[in-house]
This record gives sequence, C-alpha cells and structure tokens, in this order.
Amino acid sequence: MKGNNKLGVALAIIGILTGLLVLFLMSDIYQVNIDGKMAGERPDEAITVQIVFALLSWLGVAAGALWVMVLYGFLNGAKWAWFWGTVAATVQILAGFFPMIPPSSIGLPAPTIWVFLIAFALWFGMLLIGGVDKKIIAVAFVSGLAYVLTFIDGVGAISRHQTEAKGFVSSIYAMSQMVNWWGAAVWASFIFGLVKGKSWTLPVGVFAAAMSMFGGFPVGVTDVIVKGRFSMFLVAPVMSTALLVYLLRPSTRKMIEAWNASN
Repeated sequence: MKGNNKLGVALAIIGILTGLLVLFLMSDIYQVNIDGKMAGERPDEAITVQIVFALLSWLGVAAGALWVMVLYGFLNGAKWAWFWGTVAATVQILAGFFPMIPPSSIGLPAPTIWVFLIAFALWFGMLLIGGVDKKIIAVAFVSGLAYVLTFIDGVGAISRHQTEAKGFVSSIYAMSQMVNWWGAAVWASFIFGLVKGKSWTLPVGVFAAAMSMFGGFPVGVTDVIVKGRFSMFLVAPVMSTALLVYLLRPSTRKMIEAWNASN
C-alpha cells in the first residue's frame, strides 16, 4: 500500500467531500443544538455550542480545501501528498468528534459521527500510503486521543467559566481555556512531526504533554473541589502525564530516533 497514488487520489476525493459534509451537517445542527440547550436551561452550553461548532466547521471545511492540494499532489506523484493528507484528516477527526457530544446529551441526532469515522479511516489510509511504521502509528494514535481530549478540556472551560461563581473559581477556567486549545495544537504538531520523522519530534511531545498538564490539572482539581467528585477535565492531563513518562523512556527515544534516521 506504500506509495499507492491511485488509492491516495481516491481518499483525497473522499476527504474533499468530507469537508463539504462538515459544512452542511454543521449548518443543519447548529441552531437546533443552540435552541435545545436553551430549552434545557443551559445557556452556558448554548453559548459554548455557538462558539465551538462554528470554529470546528471552519477548520473542517478548511481541511476539505487542503484535501484539494493533496489530490493535486497524488495526481502528480508528489511524495509530500500523504503527509498533508494526514494533516487534513487529523483536523477533520476533531471537527467530527466533538459535535457528537452536545446533541447526544439532549437526545438529538449526532450526524457528525460520519465525519469522524470517515476522517479516522482517511488518517490511517494516509499513514499506510506514507509507509509509516506500525509502532509509530500506535504512538500517533494514542497521542491523537490526548489531542482530542485536551481540546475538549478547552471547550468545557468555556461552559464552566459561565456557571461558576464569579471570582477565583470562574477565572481559573478562563485562564486555562486557551492553554488547553494551544495544547491540543501542540499535540497535533507532535503527531505530524512523529509520522514525518522530524528531529524535533520528541521535544515537541514533551511540550505537548506539559501544555495539557498545565491546562488540565488546575481546572480538573478545581472541579473536584467544587463538585466533590471526579472531573472529566482530568482525563486529558492524566493521559498526557502517562505519555510524557513514555516519551522520556530511553527505549522510546531510540525507537523515534531510528524512525527519524530511516526518513
């Protein structure tokens, strides 16, 4: 499957159509979910949907446009095409995943599951065409979970900032919100560097884990204290901590360096 440009062309066309699918599905569910959250007396979540759905639609559609470049690359036998296809698929995975959560919580359909599943398949397809080692794919996959969960911590902070009493507690959610979104971006950068075999991959992975920890633990611990129960804000930083430990192992460094040397 490595270097299969014909398969790449087919997947790129699917990626382009997925970008358009994001646009139409998000437009279809956008106002319905805002109204549903308002009807459920959760104006904080309505505002969160209003912000995040639009953002993810912009990203998902832009990724669809990126697939056009990828298609051009595969048609011309460009060696870089699979990598940029991986980038586009990574973005569309996020665009499809989070918009499943708000409608599911109020009994509405979550049609972006199709965007998520298609993008997930495209992601693996690009890595196989690129000839990425299976162990590297496994690390990228787990890091992808941290990428998505760290982004979701940033989403949750938007809602919590609105519902908690004004003062230190509400402010810590505001102060941590973009740290988590930046952390998700750094995790994505790590994944891109990892699969491409870049020399800066490992330091960026350490940075990504630290960003998720700095963004997630403060709000997670605050949530535990305020709510008196386990907080889902903790999942991303705990996973990132585990990944940090893994990345710092000598065997992991040797594996990544060996992969880098082969590229």
